[in-house]
Amino acid sequence: MGSNTQREFVKDFYGKAAVKPQVDLCCPTNYPETDTSHIPDKVLERFYGCGSPVTLADIKIGETLVDLGSGAGIDCFIASKLTGFSGKVYGIDMTDEMLKIANNSKAKVFENLGYNNVEFKKGLLESIPLESNTVDVITSNCVINLSPDKDQVFSEMWRILKDHGRIAISDIICEIEMPNYIKDNNQLWGECLAGALSENGLLSIIDKKGFYGTQIIKKTYWKSIDNIPFYSITIKSYKYAKKSECSYIGQKAVYNGPFKVIIDDEGHVFPRNQEIEICSDTANKLSNEPYKGFFTIKNDEDQKLLNGNNCTTNGSGCC
Repeated sequence: MGSNTQREFVKDFYGKAAVKPQVDLCCPTNYPETDTSHIPDKVLERFYGCGSPVTLADIKIGETLVDLGSGAGIDCFIASKLTGFSGKVYGIDMTDEMLKIANNSKAKVFENLGYNNVEFKKGLLESIPLESNTVDVITSNCVINLSPDKDQVFSEMWRILKDHGRIAISDIICEIEMPNYIKDNNQLWGECLAGALSENGLLSIIDKKGFYGTQIIKKTYWKSIDNIPFYSITIKSYKYAKKSECSYIGQKAVYNGPFKVIIDDEGHVFPRNQEIEICSDTANKLSNEPYKGFFTIKNDEDQKLLNGNNCTTNGSGCC
């Protein structure tokens, strides 16, 4: 099935699932009622996710969030509550029927929350209709497997994220090579199975695009087809774009534990409680999530102050 044919099939498949809810499409995932009490039933009935990336993304008040493949809008409306009045939420979907339900539900959510910070846009995951470097968080719930060009999806995620922005994605994975009769099955494509990557395949794309600090937050068995197991997995990872002016300026990192030694994404080795010289890029990265708090960053100026080298009260360098 060619990429355009595949995309048209998926669009038609979920267009029908928007008109008539398909219970069998749902993975065994439930949101707490406290997260969804402000959302209309017609949205909740059309939840076709395989995880809860929005609730695991550590969303902060005032952040800008994008949900890819937003469907009827459940994850966007949950994010609306979490980002608050000062935040902004965009839902991106290519299916007109889903977008119609999502947009028709905004008024009820606005009434329940007292504000409206959600906007739905028609678009493809491979060409997200948003400006570069403008987004704090990207979520996606069981949608990336449906894309015919997953590599491009992650390129677009990188493009629209701000530095130190993060992705939190839930998707279906298959740990063994799928036979062609599954890969070529239209129904299984629509059910998020035939297009599934392996765990290593998904992680390798994330690494290749330059994301760092990748964490597997949750992994759960979903179902088997002909003894081939499929799993739901939720992953969080971060963007940090290296700077051309990166240099060594006397900065050192001290890993505070709890492990005896760790290795970062770039192969830097940090034994516990030892000073390791680092470049300005690495210092910046280690000072932010998800590493923040695990390292102490020391600068030459800090050491000079500690030694009294800048103290000239008596002219001898000593106070």
